[in-house]
Amino acid sequence: MTLKLHVFPLSPRAFKVMAVADYLGLDHELNFCDLANGAHKHPRFLTLNPNGKMPVLEEDGFALWEANAILEYLASKKPEAGLLPQDARGRADVMRWLFWDMAHWDSTAAIFMFQRVVKPFFMKEEPDPVEIARGEELFRQYAKVLDHHLKGRKYICGDKLTLADFALGAPLNAAEAAQYPLAPYAEIKRWYASLTALPCWQKTLAVKLPAAA
Repeated sequence: MTLKLHVFPLSPRAFKVMAVADYLGLDHELNFCDLANGAHKHPRFLTLNPNGKMPVLEEDGFALWEANAILEYLASKKPEAGLLPQDARGRADVMRWLFWDMAHWDSTAAIFMFQRVVKPFFMKEEPDPVEIARGEELFRQYAKVLDHHLKGRKYICGDKLTLADFALGAPLNAAEAAQYPLAPYAEIKRWYASLTALPCWQKTLAVKLPAAA
């Protein structure tokens, strides 16, 4: 059975899964999950992920949800690519940043995405200034950590591209639309520019929503 990725391409969480699959050259099928029309609440989708969220990986009766868990599964199919190191410390370093992403970075970026992208375009509502202020405080806290860590490093975990780069870099695709307070963080901007130069990054950014979406 073909490996299927159920995604809403505009989402950073979907993007990182799609980009890793492309980077690894894995044969896969993209299934559009139309969030705007409630596809994630459809009974068929809920059998794949009872949380009603995408992305979801489906393969031979196996369904896997949580974007960073999907990244690890995809990387395990091509260990020689090095996106998830095989030595214990290298692997732990990548996993550390994947956990940090979900605990801090992703959720902080999501505040701006919801307030400045989702609410105006899908809900026809104005951003909540209290939530924006909370997001700005959190962003400064965590961006400072990431920016300092990147000094002297090409990628998150050194000189080699890993899953950590895909996970932490994906939310930055929305930096302009969501208006992250990114200006002071030169190392983050330098690192992100190197990611956008990757062919898989460009290819995934070019994926469009279906015409009916």
